Amino acid sequence: MHTRKNSAIYFSGSHEYVLCYAKHKRTSNQDKEGFIRNLLPREDTSAYTNPDNDPKGPWKPDPITAHNYYSADYSIQKPDGTIIERPQDRYWAFSEETWNRLVKEKAVIWGAGSSMPMVKRYLCDVQDGLVPITLFSREFAGDTSSAKKRIDDILEHKGIFEYTKPIKLLQKLMLIATKKNDIVLDFFSGSASTADALLSLSAEENKGNRKFIMVQLPEETDEKSEAFKAGYKNICEIGKERIRRAGKRILEEHPELAGKLDIGFRVLKVDSTNMQDVYYQPAEITQTELFTLADNIKPDRTPEDLLFQVMLDLGILLSSKIEETTIGGKRVFNVAEGYLLACFDSNVTGEVITEIAKQQPYYAVFRDSSLASDSVAANFEQIFATYSPSTERKVL
Repeated sequence: MHTRKNSAIYFSGSHEYVLCYAKHKRTSNQDKEGFIRNLLPREDTSAYTNPDNDPKGPWKPDPITAHNYYSADYSIQKPDGTIIERPQDRYWAFSEETWNRLVKEKAVIWGAGSSMPMVKRYLCDVQDGLVPITLFSREFAGDTSSAKKRIDDILEHKGIFEYTKPIKLLQKLMLIATKKNDIVLDFFSGSASTADALLSLSAEENKGNRKFIMVQLPEETDEKSEAFKAGYKNICEIGKERIRRAGKRILEEHPELAGKLDIGFRVLKVDSTNMQDVYYQPAEITQTELFTLADNIKPDRTPEDLLFQVMLDLGILLSSKIEETTIGGKRVFNVAEGYLLACFDSNVTGEVITEIAKQQPYYAVFRDSSLASDSVAANFEQIFATYSPSTERKVL
């Protein structure tokens, strides 16, 4: 048996077993906290028909007895006078009161002679979906073989990634455990099967708007592996390419979703802070070295690095819409349609700051060393006090 460390996924031979569980807490008989199970879509209703033009609509026959005890004994008399007793090895599925109501509502199929009657189960009365089964069959959720075929097909190369999860299984789990606007987190993303499954599910639902967060260590591929030969230096590169190709394929298969289905994604990696370590004792710094501390940002950091750090600091979703505009020749990031405006270019003038203030963002962020002069720095607060006093200002 091969076990993937720190995961609830187990592989044995050519079969894949997935253990799914969720925290659940019941505070009372009525109230539940934690996981809430959804119903699966009812894909086939062909068993429900309406041969007698019943005003309640389509129905299917259901037995009136069950293996388990539900009700006390009673006798049933058919319209022709035939008396029906409960079979010795079964029990009535309805109380006598309920049975009499069903007879009155003409929801009973009597049958001929001594045959056991049945009741009508109306499509309009059943739950809007199916209760998920406990064990998933290969037909229901796919298997390792179908999962491998999927990634080989998506990446157009065989053997890139072994033991990938079947997207059919992941889609079933999403239908059971999430709503259409939820965020799905996969802490062991691997080849990004979860993202592939989510995008495909959103396309099938048409109105689905689930978001995904994939987390994966950049584990290097073996130099002898097919993945390395194909140009993938680490597992993250495989996942990114799979998401790109999956999104592209979905739009090719569903051109009507162009402009409606969001197939974009951002790739971020954990790194050290963007800020320089400037916490020195006075005796550790000479007078000439003070000039090296004029900029407190590490020299290898890009404006995008600074932007995402600011978004994290301010609690702004990293999935927020980001647009780039130019004001006075300077690059300005517009996040969440004006919620945050940020400029990290050098030599930012008072005119640029004024134009940003006039747009009245909730947050405005600049780089301390970017201000063009001491005069601009001195007038910074006054500019915002004049044009947008409610804007929260931040200088890195």
